[in-house]
Amino acid sequence: MQEALIGNPLFKNNIIVFGILAISLAAIFYTSSLKSWKKFYSIFPALLLCYIVPAILNTTNIISSETQEYEDLYYVATRYLLPASLLLLCLGIDLKGLINLGWKPIAMFFAGTFGVIIGGPIALFLFSQIHPATVSGTGNQEIWRGLSTIAGSWIGGGANQTAMLEIFSYDKRFYGAMILVDIVVANIWMAILLFMISKNEKINNWLKADNSSVQNLIDRVENYSLSVQKQPALKDYMVMFGITFGGLAISFYFAELISKFLSGIPSFADPKSFFNSFTSSFLWLILFSTVIGVLVSTTKLRSLEGVGASKIGSIFIYILVAVIGMRMDIMQIFDNPFLIFLGIVWIFIHVVILFIVAKLIKAPLFFIAVGSQANIGGAASAPVVAGAFNPSLAPVGALLAILGYIVGTVGALFSALMMEWVTNNFIL
Repeated sequence: MQEALIGNPLFKNNIIVFGILAISLAAIFYTSSLKSWKKFYSIFPALLLCYIVPAILNTTNIISSETQEYEDLYYVATRYLLPASLLLLCLGIDLKGLINLGWKPIAMFFAGTFGVIIGGPIALFLFSQIHPATVSGTGNQEIWRGLSTIAGSWIGGGANQTAMLEIFSYDKRFYGAMILVDIVVANIWMAILLFMISKNEKINNWLKADNSSVQNLIDRVENYSLSVQKQPALKDYMVMFGITFGGLAISFYFAELISKFLSGIPSFADPKSFFNSFTSSFLWLILFSTVIGVLVSTTKLRSLEGVGASKIGSIFIYILVAVIGMRMDIMQIFDNPFLIFLGIVWIFIHVVILFIVAKLIKAPLFFIAVGSQANIGGAASAPVVAGAFNPSLAPVGALLAILGYIVGTVGALFSALMMEWVTNNFIL
């Protein structure tokens, strides 16, 4: 038994792992509703535990993300449940209210992008002075080349990350360390964000933020939900089921079609091209799912919000949170601590810039969180963080994440060139 815990995970079968995650989520939500647990959940928010408990199970090797079975589970969560949840959450959205959010979400997104672009060179310079061994390397093993892939991931996503790997030809034997920094640091920051959401009101007061547009959207959606609320019939759920997964099928079909078409065009197929991000079928899948949901919200089918469309969408989101949480092995922080610390300094700069800009323009925590995750986490986690404030806000995260895919390659290129300059001038 001890060998099983140290080597292979105790449970690998997807059915068992999914059951463990489901039981964990059920236990968290049940206990969070009990008065006797109120003090505990005032310290450890329920949403944070939905993320941390799977991480602990992964760290202790009860379940593991280092298996093909996990990759299958992650694929289902991101390719089925995420777009389905976005469609359901958009179904009840108030389009006018979404537009009324104004320019601040975009401003915070680009503030986050700027933070990633300059955070890398600054962190690289600091570590060249503090611990030169961490950033040493020659030829295609130069650390700045590897860090460029993190910049691609943290501004855009996987496609942008791969583009940086191809453009700067980082030695693929050491690429795993960069993926480790990317995942560990991004997950630490997401955990902190989920905790901060529980202190939303206090942080907004400190920022002197104007939260009126966000609250107005939430109120409009909730008021509409109450106005169309009714006792659900089987017919309602079957119609919702058909719209959700029929819409997912349409989204997937056209996403694959456009991805294949663009991949056949040389200027798009080249991994070094700015346009390469548009060949990602995942980008188009998220885009089409969001658009279909918004289009349905303009019809009478929007009344399905009254039978719980957003609640079912939220269930899918929380399952995704748990599956993403499995990716975090807490002990990995100690595998290459100085490189992890470099990543932490990098993301700290990103956060500082976000808060400075938010303070200047009086943007609420919601815009900080979503602007950050649209960069750092992309389409898989930006809707999760947005939905943590309120399910009706998840589409904002999805739309900003798509913007991240678009600017990811260019932003990462700027960051990489500055990191190359730091290397040439300050690292022997």
